[in-house]
Order: sequence, then C-alpha cells, then structure tokens
Amino acid sequence: MLQKSLFLILILVMGFQATAQTNNPLVAKEISEQQAWVDSVYNAMSLKERIGQLFMVDVFSSDPKAKTDAIKSLIRNQHIGGVIFSKGGPMRQAKLNNEFQAASKVPLLVAMDAEWGLAMRLDSTYAFPWNMTLGAIKDNKIVEAVGRQIGLHNKRLGVHINFAPVVDINVNPENPIIGNRSFGEDRNNVTQKSIAFLKGMQSTGVLGSAKHFPGHGDTNQDSHKTLPTIPFSRKRLDSIEMYPYKPLIDAGIASIMVAHLNVPALESRKAYPTSISKNVVTGLLKDSLDFQGLIFTDALNMKGAANFKEPGDIDLEAFLAGNDILLISENVPKAAAKLEEAYKNGSITETRLARSVKKILFAKFKVGLNAYQPVDTQNLYEDLNNPEDDVIYTKAMAQALTVLKNDGAILPVKDLDDKKIAYVELGDDSGKAFYEAMRKYADVTQVSGASTTELLQKLEKFNYVIVGFHRSNETPWKSFSFSAQEIATIEAVAAAKPTVLDVFVRPYALLQLKDLTKLEGVVLSYQNSRIAQQLSTQLIFGAISAEGKLPVSLNPHFRINTSYETGTLRRLKYGIPEEEQMDSQKLQGIDKLMREGLTDLMFPGAQVLVARHGKVIFEKAYGYHTYRKKQPVGLDDVYDLASMTKILATLPVLMQQYDAGMLKLDDQLGDLLPVLKGTNKQNITVKEVLSHYGRLKPWIPFYTATFDESGKLSKNYYRTRPEDEFSIKVAEDLYLRNDYPDSIIKTIADSDLLSRRVYKYSDLSYFLFKKYLEDTLGSDLDTLTQRRFYEPLGAFEMGYKPLTRLSKSKIVPSENDTYWRMQQVQGYVHDMGAAMEDNVGGHAGLFSNANDVAKMMQMYLQNGYYGGKRYFSENTMKAFNTCYYCDEGVRRGVGFDKPQLGTVGPTCGCVSKASFGHSGFTGTFTWADPESEIIYVFLSNRTFPTAENRKLITSDLRTRIQEVIQEAIIL
Repeated sequence: MLQKSLFLILILVMGFQATAQTNNPLVAKEISEQQAWVDSVYNAMSLKERIGQLFMVDVFSSDPKAKTDAIKSLIRNQHIGGVIFSKGGPMRQAKLNNEFQAASKVPLLVAMDAEWGLAMRLDSTYAFPWNMTLGAIKDNKIVEAVGRQIGLHNKRLGVHINFAPVVDINVNPENPIIGNRSFGEDRNNVTQKSIAFLKGMQSTGVLGSAKHFPGHGDTNQDSHKTLPTIPFSRKRLDSIEMYPYKPLIDAGIASIMVAHLNVPALESRKAYPTSISKNVVTGLLKDSLDFQGLIFTDALNMKGAANFKEPGDIDLEAFLAGNDILLISENVPKAAAKLEEAYKNGSITETRLARSVKKILFAKFKVGLNAYQPVDTQNLYEDLNNPEDDVIYTKAMAQALTVLKNDGAILPVKDLDDKKIAYVELGDDSGKAFYEAMRKYADVTQVSGASTTELLQKLEKFNYVIVGFHRSNETPWKSFSFSAQEIATIEAVAAAKPTVLDVFVRPYALLQLKDLTKLEGVVLSYQNSRIAQQLSTQLIFGAISAEGKLPVSLNPHFRINTSYETGTLRRLKYGIPEEEQMDSQKLQGIDKLMREGLTDLMFPGAQVLVARHGKVIFEKAYGYHTYRKKQPVGLDDVYDLASMTKILATLPVLMQQYDAGMLKLDDQLGDLLPVLKGTNKQNITVKEVLSHYGRLKPWIPFYTATFDESGKLSKNYYRTRPEDEFSIKVAEDLYLRNDYPDSIIKTIADSDLLSRRVYKYSDLSYFLFKKYLEDTLGSDLDTLTQRRFYEPLGAFEMGYKPLTRLSKSKIVPSENDTYWRMQQVQGYVHDMGAAMEDNVGGHAGLFSNANDVAKMMQMYLQNGYYGGKRYFSENTMKAFNTCYYCDEGVRRGVGFDKPQLGTVGPTCGCVSKASFGHSGFTGTFTWADPESEIIYVFLSNRTFPTAENRKLITSDLRTRIQEVIQEAIIL
C-alpha cells in the first residue's frame, strides 16, 4: 500500500498544491479519501485488471465502427486503463468517449495530444498559437492564459491529460518534428514558458505532461520514422536538453513522457532507446530528478521504438525500465500476457506493479473519475469555439509579433498622405485577410507580375512596398520555405523601393535570405492565421505596438531575443467585442433590429459600426443598394452622409482655425464675411449660429427659384451639356449656371431672421462658413478637407464628389428625384443646396463608408490626435464640445449635436452628457461618448427611392440600436 507521504508527494507533483502538512485535518482527510478510493479499487482488481491499467491505446473518433468496436473489446477483455484520442471531430469523440466509459469497469483516463489545443487532432475546434509563437511573448501571464484555455477545452471534452507542453529546446533549425512545437532555443525562456503553460492548464484540473525527455530539440531526425541520436556529453545534456525538467517537477508537472532517442551519454548500450532504458527512466528521471508523477512512454508504435523488439517485448522492457503507462502498444493482449508472465516469474514484483497502478488510480481520482460524469454534448461545439478563445488568441498573437529590422523607422507607416503603398503577396497560401486589413488603413494596391521585371515596372508609381510571405497555417510541420524565385523577387523589390517584409511562417524561413541589408523593415508574424494577418497589419500601421522578441537565433542576420518596440500612432484597431468588455451575444441584437428595418422597408441597405477604446468591434453591412436587390451592400461602399458633413468637413476646419487663433467663438459673422456687413446677421456670433441659436431660418429651397413659370427648369439656369458659363454639374446631363452659388449667399444674407431667439436647427450658417473658409484659406472645401484630414487620416473612401474617386458601383444611390433633377441620384449629393454648390456644401455633400467616419470620430475622441498627428488641441475639442446654452433649452454644442435635455432627442437617453455626434437626412447617424469610449456609426439610404419614407425616423431604430450597444457593455 502506498504510504500517506507518497500521496502527499503525488498531490504536489500533479499540480494540486497542498496548503499545509499532513497534520492539517483538512489535508489529512483529503489524502485519506484519495487513499481509500485508490486502495479499494486496486484491491478489487484481478491481476489481469491491474496489468490492463498500464495500457493507453489510441483511437480516432473518425474510425469506422469495426475499429472502435475493437477498442471496446480491449476495454472489456483487457481492462485497459485509458485511451488517447487522435483525429476526428469533437461530437464524435464525446459520444465515443461516453460509450467507452460505459463499457469500462474502472473509468478510463482519457488523453490527447493537444499542444496548441484540440485542433491539433480534431476538426471544428480551436487552434491556439504554436509554442514557437508563444516563445516570442515577454509576458508569461499570457502564456498561462493560453494554457488555461486549452485546459478548459480539454476538460469540456472529457480529456483528463494533455500531452503538453513540449519542453524541447529547439537549437537545430533542421529539426523535422519539433520546430514550431518548441518555445525556442533559450533554455530559460523555454522553462519559464513551459511552467506558465503548465500552471494555466493544470489549474483547470487537466493534467500536463512534459515531453520529450531527455530532450528532442537538437536533432535532424524524426523518432516517428527512426531512432534519432543525441550525441552530446552529460554536461551538455544537463545544461540544455534536460534543463527544464527539474524546475517543471518543482512546479508540479503531473507527468513526463520519455522519448525514443539514442543518447550514448545516458545509455551505454548501442542504439538503445531512452524510453526503455532503466538508466534513463529510473536512474535519471525517478531517482536523480526525484520525479514521483506519472511516466509515459512515447508511442510504442513509433519506429524509434517499434524497430527495436517485437510487440510485447518492447512493452515489458518499457515497464521494467520504470515507465508507468505504456502508450499505444502495438499489441495489447500480447504485451499484457508478457507482463503477467513476468509478474508470475518474479521479474515484476507486487510492489512495482502496485506503485504504477496506484499512481494511475490516483491520477484518475485527481481528475474526478471517482465520481465520473459523461461528457455533456449539448452546446459542445459552441463551448469549444467561444469568444474568449479569440480574445486569448488575439492577445497572445499581438504580444508575439516581432519587428526584427526597422531601418529609418519605416515602421509604423506614418504620413499616409505622402504614401503610395503596394502589397506584394508571396507564398502558396492566402494573404487575403492581410490585404483586406491594410485596406482599412490606407489605399493599398495589390500588385503582381508574371516576372520580376514586370513586377518592378508596376511598382514604379509606388513609394512604399509591403511584401507578405504566406504559407499554410494548418500544422507546424507544413513547408515554410521560400522558393528561389521568391527570394529573387524580394531582393529585387527591396533594391528598388522602401520595402517591409512580413513573414507569416516560422522564423527559420529567414535563414534562406542571404542578403537582408536592402530591406528596411522585417516583421515576423509566425503564423498565417486570419487573426495574425489582421494584427500584423495593425502593427505595420501603428494601431498596436510591436512587443515580441525572437525566440531563436537566425545568424548571421538576427540574434536571439532581437526586438524593436515600435510604439503606436493611435490609429483604430480591429477586434472582437469581448476584448473591450462588450458582450457579442447582446450585440447580436443589432442584427435583429436591422432585419426589422429591412423587413419594414425602412431602407434598402445599411452599414453599422461600433468601436470601443479605439477598437472596431462590430462592423457589418446589411441589405442591398436598392430594393431591386441586385447589389448587396459592402463595407467599402459609400453613402451620402448628408448633414453629418457639418461635423466631418466644415467643423474640423473651423476648429483648426480656432486652434490657430484665427477664429474666436465670439467673432461676429459680419467680421468674417463682408457680404454680411450691414445685414441683420452681422452681429450674430460663431458660437450662436453653430449652436443653432442665431435666429437663422431652418432652410431655404434655393432650387425652386430656378424653375420657369411652367414649373420646369429654366434655361436661364441650366444646360444639358457643360458650357463656359454653365459648368456646375448637379446631376447627369444637368449643368447649373456658374454664378448661382453667389446668389445662394446673397439670398441668405438678405433673408429674414426668426422673430425671437429660440433653438432652431438650420443649414444656412454652413453655407456661410464654407464661403468664409474658402475665401480665407484660398482653396475649396473639398481640397481643404482632403489634404488636412482625410488623406492623412487614411480615410480614403471619404470625401466630396465620389464619382471622381470611386467606381459608381461602390456608391449607394440616395433617391429617385422626381421634383428637380428627374433621375436616380447616385454619386451626386442628395441635398439640393449642396448640389447647386458643385456638390461641395458646408452642410452636405460628403460621402463615406462607416469605417472612415469612425476614423474622424476617433480623432475627436482622442482630442484632435490620430495616426501620429495632432490636428488640433484638447482645449479646442473641449471648446466645441460644450453646450453653452443648455440653461436656455438649447442642447447643442458648437457644431456637434449633444444628448437631449429632456425625454426626446437624438440619442437613446443612455449616453453621457459628454457625448456628441450628428445625424443626416438620408438616414445616417454617428455618435461618440468620451466616458464609455464608444463610437457608433449608422449609414443608410432611407431616402431611396423617396425622401417621403420616414419609417426609419418614426421607428427610432437608430437610437434603439444605440441602446443595444449600451446594454452590451460588460460592467
């Protein structure tokens, strides 16, 4: 019988720390219960049943019934102690697991190789970063979180022991089987990462297993195919290969797997596998290192072991060497018979057998098999693929991304208005997510060529090139090499243009590149997953910083631990809701409301975006461009923003004027515009009119003055083709007289004021401010906003006159005009007054997608700073985001709309008083809240086909969506 002291040792070794000595009544009771269960089970077993506990056989849940029935036969007839599941699917495995457990007299210990998660073996499950990727992370708490999440997945699927972490120190770049499975080549880093991973995983109640003892990292052979030789001295083995094991034992590793290796310094017999060497298993691991936990052989059907002796002989030899569990025996009945014969002839003593079997039973108790419960298959897939997985994966990958070279601070990309960026995709796997993510930041063009010469010709007009090297992310063993042609391409492009190379494979690929001197930037992204591609883009464009360090040496180019921390430019990031304390399930309420909007014909289509803490966490397109449902809305399609133009075009330029001391809020309109001198508007202040408290009329229908007596468009004002005096294109085949914008200003100047000072929303001041800005700054508002804001922000979809910049197919139509232009309005501003100002109005005319609106709103949230550039000061933002007349019933800030003062207004009533935004007549809305740091953008064409459709307005759909967003905040 095992003594109580041994039970306490096992508690500590298996990662379940005892809180006190055995004289503590609670601990003593726990040990007593464990010992009682183990002894009772052991004593009830026959010799054959006890020997059966030593075997763990493999099974594929994808196997045909004949094979799984054969496993059931081993369970019933050979009384095997456990199974190791391999390839298949989670639901099939769960059901098979339950069948196997039901067939077993003693619950089975279930194991898997799930080094980077269940996806190592199963479809439809989550793949976490490989160890080499984790090895680049500086913060071991993140590695611990990955280990914990992998442990939770194993536990949910009924897996009790995960053969992880791999603690091999990969100092050989040509290692064919370890490579990305290793945390790297630095022994301290490997040890620390292994302990962190172990701590996280075993905290969930899943046992860990360090492998491959004594160390498989420095070989160019695969023990699945042969018996690799580790030819080093004992001193070298102690200092490198075996270095992690003692700290891991002290940290409570539950089990260790012994590899099939030929290590002459540890075993004098020629080509004698370590897995069956008593010198190694007992003399070194159990005695010298004092390991008391479970010891597994590596799979006994691997050529490194199976080539040594006949099935059954190798099993007996492995047990005599000191192993506890014989993994994947080639012939369990034959091996069990040999073990029984050895027991009966005294080669195996009762003490020796009891020690291993009771250790196995103890492990079963620790994972809860004393009170076995079947795997619950309800919501299994959802539980194994949940948002928290993405949160942890994203955090790990973001911390792993490593900048190896950054000559001239080429990273992150600055001054987007000066950059013409090309993307060159290399490799045999997709870089689509990388390219699409780059398009979120800048007008990046993908360039390819049939030859290097053709490629260089196409790159001539670009001044910044990003080369992405993409190869399969399916497994760590996939090919990671550059072709000769790809190497030639990289060298040629780097010699011709400022170039950043981003490598989405293991670090060793860079050893192929002999000349890296001409590359200004090198980024190591490790894996070609969608999230890795998206995060690497964010690093390149300065949304996130580079934190990772190189876990291996790539001499002569890069030493181990090479790391450049690039910092951020505070551009928008992209991720999932849970990263920013938002509930993705609750945000699905947006989808429900949008379906309501589409079903009730509130609009043909729309875009909705939500960002928090500078990260876009929800971005979707819904419906179609029109009710004909021929063209679905895309995220890069642009909408007519209508009055959102006020805060996204005119207002920021005015704020810059204020910031420069060229404009004051108390300045009077007569001092800004000579045309207003001597009028009833000359003494109205900037603050008053921008707060809609200046007594201006709400609107003047300027276009009606251009009709003749018969109600048709007057030839005095229009032509169907452009002429010298008629060049303002208000729509297709319709040109307005050039002097009409001056008439608009004169009409406003001569207009009456409201009879009393009262809050009244008006467009008219923005006509005036447009003229002020253009006269003062000597440029049209279109050019001013492009050069000052949209180009440096990377908001390349935003701007006036979209037909001059974008394909018409990307522009969502806003109305079928049956009262003035008599045509479908697409690419021309819906607002009549703005159209008559050559489609560049101070109050309307801007087109954009939701993503670019969010960039402007984020710049406001960041008090005038974005992308490494300050557009205006924090004090300026505060001055314009202040409600100066709230006490008089005016909710507005200076230009910005603000939350309602009573029960009715532009918001859900659930945002802070510091929040601000604006809506647009065409069915658009945006809002930002400095307190919650949430940005909300809603774009639609509710005016199509007619502006008479007010269902979106009467339904309060936009504010109901805002309410869903607020309710999704995780407190």
